Amino acid sequence: MELTLGFSPCPNDTFIFDALVNKKIDTDGITVQPVLEDVQTLNEWALQGRLDVTKISYGVLPLLLDNYIVLNAGGALGKGVGPLLITKKGGAQSKDVNDMTIAIPGEHTTAHMLFSLAYPQAAKKKFMVFSAIEDAVLSGEVDAGVIIHENRFTYQQKGLHKLVDLGEYWEQKTGNPIPLGGIVMKKTFPSALQQKVDAIIKRSLEYAFKNYPLITDYVKQHSQEMSETVMRQHIDLYVNNYSLQLGPDGRAAVNTFLDIYEQLKQVKSKTENIFLAV
Repeated sequence: MELTLGFSPCPNDTFIFDALVNKKIDTDGITVQPVLEDVQTLNEWALQGRLDVTKISYGVLPLLLDNYIVLNAGGALGKGVGPLLITKKGGAQSKDVNDMTIAIPGEHTTAHMLFSLAYPQAAKKKFMVFSAIEDAVLSGEVDAGVIIHENRFTYQQKGLHKLVDLGEYWEQKTGNPIPLGGIVMKKTFPSALQQKVDAIIKRSLEYAFKNYPLITDYVKQHSQEMSETVMRQHIDLYVNNYSLQLGPDGRAAVNTFLDIYEQLKQVKSKTENIFLAV
């Protein structure tokens, strides 16, 4: 059986899915058609129900719960992995954040939710692809920006300054790991198939861990000319035991995230059957 599988070209995702996509493991009769896009595009496509299995930001999960179920393997949670609010050195540092124009990497991203939790009064937001945010700050198009992914490791080299670690804010407020992104699968598929897909994603990651710190050609191919050092920093930060198995702590973090979403948005979003059974 062939399924469409969406994930980002970032090293953490290509590291996880390399063995599955390139059939380095037993896929139990399942083949995948990989679709690599930035996470905001994947979020939008998930809202449209375009892909069978896909990486999403947990920020969009409340809008997907009627149609998708969260798998146990393949996601990104952890401590010390959150987005950063940055500005240009000597730039808008003295301004109140609520008065700044802020670049956000997509409306339905976890980064936006965490920023909104820390700064619920901030209203001047500009949504853009994550890779364009640093240049927007440097050019003065915006006062500050929320950065994610590999930009965490390189922003200082460009003369940018950290205002707030939004992940630390979340951890201090909730005590939970930060739920950045998860893997979801359409609820219309039988539970047995959902379990099988979850198992092969875990198998793919176990294969990658077994061969780490090797950086495969597949990871390099999609890594936007990063050095291998930055690729490994990226993998080390975003891929961990929660990526193998969401587990009770991970589920608690996601549930807390959904509760806060409901409070911020003044809506009810949680449904039964959020997570794949273990």
